[in-house]
Amino acid sequence: MAGASGFTTGSLDALPPAEVARKAESVGVAKAGMPAVDLFALAVLAGAFIALGAAFATTVASGSDLPYGVTRLLAGLAFTLGLILVVVASAELFTGNNLIVMAWASGRVSTLRLLRNWTIVYVGNFAGAIATAGLLYAGKQYEFGKGAVGETALTIAAAKTGYGFGQAIALGMLCNALVCIAVWLSYSARTVADKILAIVPPIAAFVAAGFEHSVANMFFLPFALLVKNDAAFVAAHKSPDLSSVTWGHFLAANLLPVTIGNVIGGARMVGAVYWFVYLRGSSTVERRWRSAKAR
Repeated sequence: MAGASGFTTGSLDALPPAEVARKAESVGVAKAGMPAVDLFALAVLAGAFIALGAAFATTVASGSDLPYGVTRLLAGLAFTLGLILVVVASAELFTGNNLIVMAWASGRVSTLRLLRNWTIVYVGNFAGAIATAGLLYAGKQYEFGKGAVGETALTIAAAKTGYGFGQAIALGMLCNALVCIAVWLSYSARTVADKILAIVPPIAAFVAAGFEHSVANMFFLPFALLVKNDAAFVAAHKSPDLSSVTWGHFLAANLLPVTIGNVIGGARMVGAVYWFVYLRGSSTVERRWRSAKAR
């Protein structure tokens, strides 16, 4: 509808699912075609943003005498900071980029470009998350709250490295299904406020429920490993059995299976399902033909 100035005013209603699917497909094409340097820089930012959300959640959960569920809920609400920053400030997150599979399934993104994006973003996320862990360790943030933050960080790491391989995959699947739903909902938003409101419930839910996010774990585990190296701190504070909190357990028993689970949960349980419902059909053949001709 036209305003008094003659300009057309856009609707503030959320996009319907079919339009969200087309938007997700177009976003996937743009992400897959981004220059590697830009992609990596934005991935480093995303890793740092998720790490800041994880640090916020760790701090909120520290020293709490509240019931377990309430503490987890508060930590989950704090963690939403990470994805809010990723979405609103436009960074590149591996787990959210699993939705690029929709553009791949439509033939608008090649397998090589899909894997290129995931690889660069994954490495960039790791760099940003571990650098943030190093900064927090250098600032001795783990000593805050009379050491409660450090104790919580060690407890989180001990739990995450104690999962079985299959259990970690399942928890990773559930996590990224919710993360990609949050990203999907943000695509339907018309305003920044809409995006934030769409992100909070799914992300708070996955943290509260104890699901596993690969990029968050790129912060949680390295930060705990750094704290573990402070022998004086560990000796002076309560800590769980830390025998499983090692780089080997982190990479092989947590990060690997959680990443596999995240890809299944995001790419197959969300991206592939929405592609099947809204984007498959005769138009898919036409898009594949145009894509092949363009090459």
